[in-house]
Amino acid sequence: MQQLFPFSTFFASFRSHQPAILIMPLLFCSLLLLLVLQMFLRWCQPRHKRLPPGSMGWPYLGETIKLYTENPNSFFSNRQKRYGDIFKTHILGCPCVMISSPEAARIVLVSQAHLFKPTYPPSKEKMIGPEAIFFHQGPYHSRLKKLVRASFLPSAIRGSVSEIERIVQKLLPTWKNRTINTLQEMKRYAFEVAMISAFGDKLDSEMEGIKSLYLCLEKGYNSMPLNLPGTPFRKAMKARKLLNETLRRLIEKRREGSGRKGGGLLGVLLGAAKDEKLNQLSDSQIGDNIIGVIFAAHDTTASVLTWILKYLLDNGNLLDAVTREQEGIQRKLLEANRGLTWEDTRQMPLTGRVIQETLRAASILSFTFREAVQDVEFGGYFIPKGWKVLPLFRTIHHCAEFFPQPEKFDPSRFEAPPRPNTYMPFGNGVHACPGSELAKLEMLILLHHLSTSYRWEAMEHEDGIQYGPFPVPKRGLPIKVTLRNKKQP
Repeated sequence: MQQLFPFSTFFASFRSHQPAILIMPLLFCSLLLLLVLQMFLRWCQPRHKRLPPGSMGWPYLGETIKLYTENPNSFFSNRQKRYGDIFKTHILGCPCVMISSPEAARIVLVSQAHLFKPTYPPSKEKMIGPEAIFFHQGPYHSRLKKLVRASFLPSAIRGSVSEIERIVQKLLPTWKNRTINTLQEMKRYAFEVAMISAFGDKLDSEMEGIKSLYLCLEKGYNSMPLNLPGTPFRKAMKARKLLNETLRRLIEKRREGSGRKGGGLLGVLLGAAKDEKLNQLSDSQIGDNIIGVIFAAHDTTASVLTWILKYLLDNGNLLDAVTREQEGIQRKLLEANRGLTWEDTRQMPLTGRVIQETLRAASILSFTFREAVQDVEFGGYFIPKGWKVLPLFRTIHHCAEFFPQPEKFDPSRFEAPPRPNTYMPFGNGVHACPGSELAKLEMLILLHHLSTSYRWEAMEHEDGIQYGPFPVPKRGLPIKVTLRNKKQP
């Protein structure tokens, strides 16, 4: 789920929409107040308690700018080398403790999860919606998880293969003989799949409005949370308000509809029966969880697919091997005159390992947010109540002890299962991503058609990482796509 934050977007918007001069003194006073508050909080910290080592950075900003402008591997590894596997920092307006060992991550996410509730920075909760499953524990979370998981079990999504394949077959021809921005095109694809998973294949008049409002919301998701005129955050919050109204109209229409409530998660949530302890879900609860599912299924999957094309481009022999595997399946489809089925996607072991290795190497979900619900003694250190605790998946995935030569892209490392708690691309514990099987399914379907029919070349040769909102190749990986010469491997 989602958490990273491109400052270039904010700064560009801020330059082009400078607030009135009268706002600047207010902003200065606010920053001064935050500086005094942070110094006061540090002074009030118990002297007999030992906080983890580390740097809290600048007032309010902390080390946020460094996190989102440096190479993420460097940011985490430099601090780990300097301070150890547990260190403190300050990002997105929150004091944080980052942990980078598998054992510590398991304690926070699984064995002692009751001490660390799921949380996000307040600005992100506002955008996704406070009733979303990500932000809760207890009976409400358990009920929602049961409903959400029911929508994404293999038995539920296997019927989506043909619909996802139709999206792919419609999308790929638009790339032919064109230079495309890989990330943006993958977002188009992942968004179409996310809309099906959220709303089913039932088309409503509200769909186009939901799409445009969500895309406006997304642009502000990782902006600085300054509610000033012209900022991406202000525009995003306006879009979120309109999105609430649009979703409420759609929910009301489907509630009143006779018989079928429509497919997707919305149909499941609307069909949730009342019981003695929990009332029927409210419109706001349903709406927040629909937005949460779209967010979780959209940017993460698009970012992973962008990296897959980058890694296959850099490893031509591996692309040839994937193509051979997919051509074997393609021959069966042509002989039977049919499309892909769920069973076909279970016969793609090499392609599946490419996805696994991409999830490790790219580590789209670099960390996840938890919050200490009480003062906690952890690893010999004191973590105050209310501090964020961040298990660092990226650091674990790039540890040479668990993954030899971690900088090398090597899908063969997944021919054997990794050590427990060292591979967590979808999180771990009760809050692990319930849509992981759907994400892998849409990747497999796209790679089947892309590898057998097309080839691509990079239009820029400068390596680097940007945030969009997750770490992706620089400038979203511009590529030129052409039809594959069938005489090629």
